[in-house]
Order: sequence, then structure tokens, then C-alpha cells
Amino acid sequence: MRKLTAILFLGLLCSCQNLQNQKISEEELLRQELQKVNWNQVDEFPSVATCDSIKDEATRKQCFFDFLTVTIQQKLDLDTLSILYPQIDTIQVKVTVYPDSRIEFEPQFPSDSLAYDKVKIDSILHSRLTDFPKINPALKRGIPVKTQFILPVILNVE
Repeated sequence: MRKLTAILFLGLLCSCQNLQNQKISEEELLRQELQKVNWNQVDEFPSVATCDSIKDEATRKQCFFDFLTVTIQQKLDLDTLSILYPQIDTIQVKVTVYPDSRIEFEPQFPSDSLAYDKVKIDSILHSRLTDFPKINPALKRGIPVKTQFILPVILNVE
């Protein structure tokens, strides 16, 4: 009986060590997989409903950026931005799309520019770029993620 108990105990001990080795190898596999992932790129760019049906990734991305640029230009054309600052023909806008589909706009100004009121332009931008169409966030491994990019927006000077 003692021999049987000792054999069962050794068998159980070996089984536990085997499970521990499996766990370590699973953790190692996870670590290796995480190292393979390029965290600086997304699997799918943000999108809007009009571009979702496009299958080609590059074309869908271009559709999204075109849609965004045109929509921003249309909203800013309604304002006096080009009249107040005729020397500005293009404005760089940093766009942030959050995982919950919120969108944020921030004008980017050259560090040496003193020719215009940055606060006023920022205020005009924020007041005009409200009620923006729904944007689906970018995806990384099927999970919505935050993305940022800078769009050049040409102001319609008349």
C-alpha cells in the first residue's frame, strides 16, 4: 500500500510540474506574440459609412481622408476665416479619433507664426467642427483604438 501511495504521489508531482511547464510556455508564447505586433500601426484605419463598403484597404483609407478633408473644408467655408486671415491658404489640423468614436480637432501652427491670432482660429475651428458625421474608430486586433493624424485643409479663398 505504501508503494502504491508513493507511486501515486510521484505521478501527481510529475503531472503538476508538467502543467507548470505548460503554463510557462503559454506565457512565453504570449510574450513572443506581443513582440511581433507592431503597436505603431493599426489593422484598419478609421472609416465613415460612405467608405465602409470599399474592400480595398488603400482605397478605403483614401476615401476616409478625402471625406474628412472635404467635410472640414465645407464647414470652414461657412465662416470668415479666409476673410480674417487672407494670408492663410492652408491650415494643418491634427485629428484625433477616439475608441468611442469621439473626434477632436486641433489646429497646428508653425512655431514662428505671429501673423494671426491662434486662439481665435482655434475657437473658430472648434465652433465650426461640431455635429461631425459618425466616424468608426481604427481597429487593432479587432479592438477600437485611438488614432491621430494631421490633415492639410485648404481654405477656400474667394
